[in-house]
Amino acid sequence: MDVFGEVADSYDDVRPGYPPELADAIHAYHGGRPETVVEIGAGTGKGTAVLLRLGAPVTCLEPDPRMAAVLADRHPGVTVVGETFERWRPPAGGVPLLAAALSWHWLDPATRNRRAHDALTPGGTLAVLGHCYDYADPDHARAIDAALRAIDPTATQRPLDWFRDDIAGSGLFADLKTHRTHRDLPLSTERYLRLVRTFGPYRLRPPEQRARGDAALRSLVDGLGGTVVLRLRTTLVLARRPR
Repeated sequence: MDVFGEVADSYDDVRPGYPPELADAIHAYHGGRPETVVEIGAGTGKGTAVLLRLGAPVTCLEPDPRMAAVLADRHPGVTVVGETFERWRPPAGGVPLLAAALSWHWLDPATRNRRAHDALTPGGTLAVLGHCYDYADPDHARAIDAALRAIDPTATQRPLDWFRDDIAGSGLFADLKTHRTHRDLPLSTERYLRLVRTFGPYRLRPPEQRARGDAALRSLVDGLGGTVVLRLRTTLVLARRPR
């Protein structure tokens, strides 16, 4: 499903990247520089920037041509393949390192762990990372949550450890490690709204519901002084295909 293509430039501009030190954690866990890296659902390359620090050739799977165009422009040294993970065929023998940055939830939950396991070489590394968006001020968090629930009472947020639990629960991987970092990110009303407009749940809502959400959030953040401070919690989960 092409969800983000029409906002590819905004996505690249406002979506926060990942701490570069995550590359050190991946390198140490893997036991050195991998021969190659494949990234699932690379988008415009936010996670790719970390993976390139490993010093290995990177192949990025990105089925949306508009997102892929931004990715190729941002990181001209990578190989971009316009395939979904489900349609992609790994090379014979598998790949030594498979990564997914904020894309694990877009993969088929019934098959993603098995596909990842089978795409890896024995002893290969799976690296799944993503952000959880929270707010530095708990009162702001409650006010924004209430505003959004007034528009869509069905809105939910995944638990912080959901993809670790998903990978562990598959029983297919060994030696799971979790790394967490957090940082605060102040955003003006306009920049905050631009960020929200790149979120999957927002993109999947009908236009009328999006407009109501925009108006409610604009009024709320303006009333908070025109700035909201996101508390960005980043999780990296590392796992190994048993030999």
